[in-house]
Amino acid sequence: MISSNIKQILIPNFFNAEEVDKVYRVPYQQRAREAKLWAKEYDIQSALEDKTRVCLLLIDVQNTFCLPDFELFVGGKSGISAVEDNVRLCEFIYRNLNVITEIIPTMDTHTAMQIFHPIFWVDKLGNHPEPATMISLEDVQTERWKVNQAIAYSLTNGDYEKLEKYALHYVKKLSEDGKYPLTIWFYHSMLGGIGHALVSAVEEAIFFHNLARNSQTHFELKGSNPLTENYSVLCPEVLSDADGKSIANKNTNLIQKLLDFDAVIIAGQAKSHCVAWTIDNLLTEIQTIDINLSKKIYLLEDCTSPVVIPGIIDFTEQANLAFQRFADAGMNIIKSTSSLALN
Repeated sequence: MISSNIKQILIPNFFNAEEVDKVYRVPYQQRAREAKLWAKEYDIQSALEDKTRVCLLLIDVQNTFCLPDFELFVGGKSGISAVEDNVRLCEFIYRNLNVITEIIPTMDTHTAMQIFHPIFWVDKLGNHPEPATMISLEDVQTERWKVNQAIAYSLTNGDYEKLEKYALHYVKKLSEDGKYPLTIWFYHSMLGGIGHALVSAVEEAIFFHNLARNSQTHFELKGSNPLTENYSVLCPEVLSDADGKSIANKNTNLIQKLLDFDAVIIAGQAKSHCVAWTIDNLLTEIQTIDINLSKKIYLLEDCTSPVVIPGIIDFTEQANLAFQRFADAGMNIIKSTSSLALN
């Protein structure tokens, strides 16, 4: 049960909502000093003292998804939804410093030659698919889209037949499992690039929490496997090749870590994809253990938005249906303005 029984913590003066859509350098030493003073002023104890352990799981709150000039900006219905979500998210973190025990940001992490990037595929003329192209099982079977032979050098030591066989298996597996067709995305979250970084304002809030609560931020990287999409931080889309050989694994360590908390709060981008997939995987694990565990999962509905590409793709309905299913399973849908002083 969420209730309020403590002194309200104010949002630090350095936070500027107008800067949430910008990239800037966080002044770490200054923020570290301020965090210690903040903890003293509000009597914020170290996370070690928490009797009720609360995790804030932040899904892919990175520049590539959250800033208007970047590759996969989640504009949502308003056109600037991810920015608005992150203003609320930063304020939520600052107001609840004394309640959040640990923050776990996931980091979508990619290189160029991955199955969902244009370079992986070519048509009969040698052209790569445009971003937002969906590649179906039929597309691969009829060779409307084929694996780019040139990339076999980097991915399978030149074994093109092996890569072709896998690609057919991959889209077939997605179809059989009732998942979205393979979507070709803009190059995004590129390892080493500025798009991979957390949104500066969110990073600042996380760092401030780290120092105020003596709680190390726990970063989780996902998505580096070139042979599978990895919307969920808990499980890639495909786990084995056509011969049943494992190519990836569930993130069992993180699953157990999350379930060990007394409460898990989830926010991030995008509601229709990486957020929904992660929650869905977590719910699947919960259902195999004890469905009552779903009651300790809280979804920050106003800190996440669906993928909407005007005139091309709108996943709003799918996202809302997924969240309704999570609520029906016992999870809590809350707002960032909800009090999180858990008794």
